[in-house]
Amino acid sequence: MRKFLTALIVIPLGLILVAFAVANRHFVTVSFDPFIANDPSLSVTLPLFLLLILVAALGVFAGGSAVWLGQRHWRRAARRHEADSRAARTELADLRAQAAAAKPGSQRLPVPSGVGLYGPIGRDKQRATL
Repeated sequence: MRKFLTALIVIPLGLILVAFAVANRHFVTVSFDPFIANDPSLSVTLPLFLLLILVAALGVFAGGSAVWLGQRHWRRAARRHEADSRAARTELADLRAQAAAAKPGSQRLPVPSGVGLYGPIGRDKQRATL
């Protein structure tokens, strides 16, 4: 089902991207020199579709980085809670081991041999063979 949904989204998106690239294949010059507009020293010439795709990819990367940096508080809290949980589990295991060592003997009643929890070994409550 997941592959079908992925194909349902990716195939039309790819077709739209190819149609966009074919329709916008003329070259544009992008200048990064704000002072000299006629003869910029820092400029690049590339197809319009490539420029727009690169700008969109840069926007996705910048947005993802901003979200990742914004969530650092939650990641730090999760690490702290994980460490607290690990310490509590270790302490609980130590306390259980101390409690087991402090008990004089087992409190369980002995089970007669050949009899399980529900009767003869190998049968359940309705006497069906397991």
